[in-house]
Amino acid sequence: MNASAKPTLAFGPRVRKSPYHAATLRHGAKVFTVYNHMYLPMAYSEEPGRDYWNAVRGVQLWDVACERQVEISGPDALRFAQLLTPRDLSRLEVGQAAYTLITNADGGILNDPVALRVAEDRFWFSLADGDTLLWAQGLAASGEYRVSLGEPDVSPLQVQGPRSADLLAELFGDWVRTLRFYRFREFDFNGIPLLVGRMGYSHEQCFELFLRDGHRGEELWRRLWEAGRPLGVTAGAPNLALRLEAGIYSHLTDMDAATNPFEMGLGWTVQLDCKAPFIGREALRNIAAKPLKRRMLGAEIDGPPLWTGNEHRLPVLADGQTAGYLTSCGYSPRLAKNLAFLMLRRPFDEPGRRVEVQFPDGRRRAAVVNLPWTKRQRQRQGCDKVRQCQAQTQPQSD
Repeated sequence: MNASAKPTLAFGPRVRKSPYHAATLRHGAKVFTVYNHMYLPMAYSEEPGRDYWNAVRGVQLWDVACERQVEISGPDALRFAQLLTPRDLSRLEVGQAAYTLITNADGGILNDPVALRVAEDRFWFSLADGDTLLWAQGLAASGEYRVSLGEPDVSPLQVQGPRSADLLAELFGDWVRTLRFYRFREFDFNGIPLLVGRMGYSHEQCFELFLRDGHRGEELWRRLWEAGRPLGVTAGAPNLALRLEAGIYSHLTDMDAATNPFEMGLGWTVQLDCKAPFIGREALRNIAAKPLKRRMLGAEIDGPPLWTGNEHRLPVLADGQTAGYLTSCGYSPRLAKNLAFLMLRRPFDEPGRRVEVQFPDGRRRAAVVNLPWTKRQRQRQGCDKVRQCQAQTQPQSD
């Protein structure tokens, strides 16, 4: 064996496969990571930028079944769900979702799920990476709340890109075109039970299909693929460049229990006037009352394209001092720039400041900027304008 060869990872039964796993392999998934104890495809093409352009040009299927659900049901479902998050869930109607944070007693971020109000007395938290079900079960062990907790048989699949509404309208009907942002509805697709939501992990037009029977994953994928052939459907992965452009964070990469919502620019998810109690209220109130010591910003990094991103947080230097650290970086083909998220302490958190990032192979200069680079494309915006913009910025050939 070559001692200098990069080690490989072995996977056993404890790392679960999604209902779409066989389909992702069939369509060329080449790189996987582990997320919520499941396989998550990370790349299909070995050609840099190919997966990215496939997503922003047409329609792409993303296997995100690793977004496991914590289901909270019972007479005290709202009261217990509210205990987990500083976002006021009483404002959610049935069929409505909201981006939330789950915080600990110190105001640190334990997860950043999407909360869905499936019924008056039933909520789902669609999780980022992290064992939030165990956290919830520990809190419920007091016996104070009349709730049932569990992980339901739900496997999300995202349909991304400017032609995503065309594909789903062909299969489900034109009602999907008018589905409001962060809204969802139950739908029976020829016996396949779904929740169809207008949400996703990018600022492209996106829908999320919450499959409620894992045995039907192959069938759902096949029907989407067949209907999508005339639209040029492809299989893809949660693309690093897309989330960087949109200023979308990855839990445990960009934030964790050592960071708080305000330094992440997520203070809008903290509603301190919420009437019901939630964990971390006093800590978050104290944090909000004081000047921030650091905050997350964007950066544009000089040099050749950073196609592979970073494996570790990287030091950021300014004026001969350690100014903070880089959490994520990658190359945006559409913007033709290296983008990054930097956690910078004061007084180095100024847009326009020049800093240096210490990469393993040397330092690179970078300019600090505000987030995000791209704005979300609303469901009813003109797709023709979107496609026209893409035609002006994308390569004219593959």
